[in-house]
Amino acid sequence: MKLRLYWMVFGLSLASMASVCYAEDAALVKNGKVLAYTCHGCHGIEGYKNAYPTYSVPKVGGQHAKYLHDALKEYASGDRAHSTMHAQAASLSDQDFEAITAFFQGSGPSSASAVVGTPPPSTAMCVTCHGSNGVGISPDYPILAGQHRDFLEQALHDYKSGKRKNPVMTGMAAQIKDEDIPMIAAFFAKQSSPLCATDKIRENGKCQ
Repeated sequence: MKLRLYWMVFGLSLASMASVCYAEDAALVKNGKVLAYTCHGCHGIEGYKNAYPTYSVPKVGGQHAKYLHDALKEYASGDRAHSTMHAQAASLSDQDFEAITAFFQGSGPSSASAVVGTPPPSTAMCVTCHGSNGVGISPDYPILAGQHRDFLEQALHDYKSGKRKNPVMTGMAAQIKDEDIPMIAAFFAKQSSPLCATDKIRENGKCQ
């Protein structure tokens, strides 16, 4: 009887803890939605492009929160060179990063989908981290599937030139020939994407 009572109390405690965690997550996302207001000025406009060089601003809705958090830290430190993003990220705290990225991730990416088309040989080193369909194998790595082609091209060139500093990608990009970059970007851009094109977030498995 005592053992049964113990497990009942233990079960209620777990349920209570889960409710608290859910409430905290909901509060985090709610705060992130408020903090992300300024992000929509670029990432929330369909077809908006960065100027000089000109390329589409990346889709961030549905992206892994862990990756977005790391990216914001890199913008704040200058490891990613971008004046506007540096100014935005440098004005935020680590707690702000956590809230904003939780909001943009939403309910997270959908399950892996089949690969579209034949991957060019130059993508062989990419799939180790980003997966054969560009969705990625870990929250540490960005989802490439369905991302803007011109943004992916620009990112690879920036890693090659050192404009973006990352211990993994710097070495990887150095091995990619310039003429292969458009093919790599085109392949991942046409994959079935869990990313949202605007300031929408993922709920119930799709962008809302």
